[in-house]
Amino acid sequence: MSYEKVSQAANIIVGTKQTLKALQQGSVKELLIAEDADPAITSAVAQMAKDKHVPVTAVDSMKKLGKACGIEVGAAAVAITQ
Repeated sequence: MSYEKVSQAANIIVGTKQTLKALQQGSVKELLIAEDADPAITSAVAQMAKDKHVPVTAVDSMKKLGKACGIEVGAAAVAITQ
């Protein structure tokens, strides 16, 4: 379900650095974080999403999340923007 949401979304941001910027700007409506990603990488994004009251959805695989975004590598975090 969540992977379908990403593949069907019109505007997505892939990666933790870009996602942090989008969260700071207030343009993220939902955040997806891969459970198999390193928590040292995803914790800052997850915390900022919580602070900004953005819903966070956990998905099981970085590889599947990256594929849903149309990239060949895994993705730790993906933001669906407005």
